Amino acid sequence: MANFVLNAVAREEAVQGKGASRRLRLQAKVPAIIYGGEAAPVAITLELRELVKALESNTFFEEVIDINIDGKVESVKIQALQRHPSKNTPMHADFKRA
Repeated sequence: MANFVLNAVAREEAVQGKGASRRLRLQAKVPAIIYGGEAAPVAITLELRELVKALESNTFFEEVIDINIDGKVESVKIQALQRHPSKNTPMHADFKRA
């Protein structure tokens, strides 16, 4: 069982790309993607404060994380995290299915 549970919302194709990601960040949200396994990749949006709170623990990078996407739970591990160069806030996250 995972120690970390994050809530997310699936993004549609119309709400993807550079402009859409910038709009999400202005609303204190972080664009992310889940890939791997047999299923197709899923673009999601995370709440910035939830992700920052989880990142305070070093075990976040080693543990299996449960992401609740509109009621469906995915077990993942963080693969990559991009941060703002000067603010050090998360800008994008990649998760790989466990």
